Order: sequence, then structure tokens, then C-alpha cells
Amino acid sequence: MADIRKRTNSKGETSYQVRYANQATKTGYAYKSFTTMKQARAYREDSRKRDQGNHADTHIKTVAQAVDEWLQICEKEGRDGRDPITPYTLKEYTRRANVMKSYDWPKSLQSLTSPDVIAFRSWLLKTSISRYRAHKVLSSFYAVMKEMTLRGMIATNIAADITIRAESRYDKPVVIPTVDEVRELLSAADRLAGSTNKRIAKTWARYRPMLYLAADSGMRPQEYLAVARSDFKDGGVEVKRAIERPGTRLSVTKTKAGRRFIDLSPEVYEMVLHYISHHTIENRHDLVFPTSTGHWQSTDHWRRRGFNAACLEAGLVTEHLLDGETILKNKYSPYDLRHFYASVLFDSNMNNKVNLKRIQTLMGHSNIKTTLNTYGHLLVRSEAEANDRGGMLTSISRI
Repeated sequence: MADIRKRTNSKGETSYQVRYANQATKTGYAYKSFTTMKQARAYREDSRKRDQGNHADTHIKTVAQAVDEWLQICEKEGRDGRDPITPYTLKEYTRRANVMKSYDWPKSLQSLTSPDVIAFRSWLLKTSISRYRAHKVLSSFYAVMKEMTLRGMIATNIAADITIRAESRYDKPVVIPTVDEVRELLSAADRLAGSTNKRIAKTWARYRPMLYLAADSGMRPQEYLAVARSDFKDGGVEVKRAIERPGTRLSVTKTKAGRRFIDLSPEVYEMVLHYISHHTIENRHDLVFPTSTGHWQSTDHWRRRGFNAACLEAGLVTEHLLDGETILKNKYSPYDLRHFYASVLFDSNMNNKVNLKRIQTLMGHSNIKTTLNTYGHLLVRSEAEANDRGGMLTSISRI
């Protein structure tokens, strides 16, 4: 129970002291002073809420117990109304949980305050893990606190608004192939599919529509390798599933936002339908591009055997010296075709106002922040190209 006491110092200055329960102190109480009664009353009400939260559930008393409870919720029922996480995601969450539990938390779960979370953030940034990983761990800690708040184990989420930027402002933006480079890549696929070498031609009868589909749809590699024959309809493709990392099973898309319909260019749509009609073998997963055994392809296998070969054929490689020998490295990866697709979306909207919501939907991002953080520089470029060149004084003179 919190109470307010009026205090007057030797100079005649008045303050209002709130005494509230705190298990972290020897006396079981802590004190906080305010200059006005209004501030003191507001803090007392917050203290009462915290006290009510402390007694809502007594079996979760430490951060470690809260983290373990959160993991179980994620695995068994799904947190915050979502579906239960996949085994691969559970492994990743478990790694983050181990980092959270390895920190020497100074207080019980119910006694933690925002400064304690800030101290945890500082500790994360000083450890040997990368800044990106520290960002992920702190993000998961926020999710733990949110779940505990929703279930009445604590009164408020003390981790709210405490974040780590995932990337430094000096990090390079994503690398995006140019339109001419993608044309060269697709032309290379055409040549390989028409090779006089029967083995190469047979291999690229499958890889060619895959490459065209990747460039035309912006789908993730794990999505177009898992795409079903029934997903092609009405001139486009419905994205509903993906290969779950590390490639051992098919699953739904990682988030609900990943489920989307993408219009395809007529020539690409017909190319895929032709492949389905003449080349796709029967398989129990209804895959468009299965292996000879009816299984889905490995993303690594596709990158090494398919995409890399197309880059080499198109001349999209760079030379590097390694131990005195010259080696060739690809300029791009399969995922870079997704970035190319995003750049075309921004450019196609250049003459009109860019519809960020539509771009977010087509990219399958659950949060608009992901779209802006990844492709914000494209928005700036599109807006700059849409306007006449000139400085601020030039703009003012036009007005």
C-alpha cells in the first residue's frame, strides 16, 4: 500500500513523498519525492497498479521463469494470438532466451523498472554478440514482458520504448541489380535452356521458369521453391507456403502478411503453366519445381547449381585475388532479385504517389517499418527523380 507524506525542509520548501512497497529493499519500502501533490498521487496510483500486478500470479518471480514461460507459450499456444512457432523458430528463440537468462538480473520480475532494462541493454552492447543479435535479444525481451503484462504477472511492460537499432547508419543499403543486369541474367537462362548439351538443356528447362518467376514476383527463394501448381490462377500466383529452415519441411509463410497474391507478367505466367503441363512430375506436395524424386529443392542447391551458373553465363561476376589466385565471385544472390522487384515497384509508382501499403503487401512484410528500413532509400530516389533538379533557392524562385 502506498501513502503520501508532506515534507518541509529547512528552507521552507515543500515536497510530497510517496512511500510504496518494494521487495528489493531491506525495509520492504521505497520512497520517491515530488514537488506537487498531483505528481505524487499519480505515482501512488501507478504503485497500486504495480502492487496489484505483483499479487496477480505468484509462481513467476524471476526473469528466468518469465522467459521459460514465454518460450512455452510460443511453442504450445502461440503468443499474442499468433500461431505456435515452428521448430526452427523455437531454436532461435531458445538461443535468445539463453542470453536473457545469462544476465545477472538484480531484482525479482515484479520489482524491475525501466532503468534495469536499460542496464540490460548496455550489457548486451558490451558482450561479444553482434549489434544485430543484441537487437533481436532485446526485441524478444520486450515480447516476454508484454506477455507477462497481458497475463497479469506484472502491471506494465517496463521494456516499452527501449530498443537497439538493428543497423548502424553507416551500414550499406541492399545491393540491387539494374534492369539491364536482370535482362542479361534472363537472357543467360534462355541460352542455357537452349543449349545443345542435352543435360544442360534439361536442367535449365526447370531453372529458367524459376528464374523468370523470381524476377517477376519478388518471392523469396523458399517461397517459389515451395509453390504449388494450384497456386497459379487468374494471371498470378498466390503465395501460401514456404520451405521452413533449415529445409526439412514445408510450412505456411512465416507471418500472415506473407500470404499474398501477386500479378505476373503474361509471358511469365504462360511460361510457368507450360512447364507445369509438360515437365512437372506428379508429386504428393503438388510442387511446381520438384526434384526427380518429388521432393522440394534445396535453396542452397538452387543457388549453387542454378543461379550461380546463370550469373557466370551473364558475366555478372567479379574477380578477386585469393592466395595469389584469381577467383570469380557472383555479384548477386537469388535474394537480390527480390530487391530488384522492390525497386521496380518504387519506380513504377514514381509518377504517382508511392503506395507504400501496396508495396508492403506485395513484399509480404508484416510491418511497414520493415519496408521502409529496407527500401527507404528507394523512396527517396524515386521522389528525387520525380521532381526537377535544383536547390532550395531554385524551388523558392519557382514558387
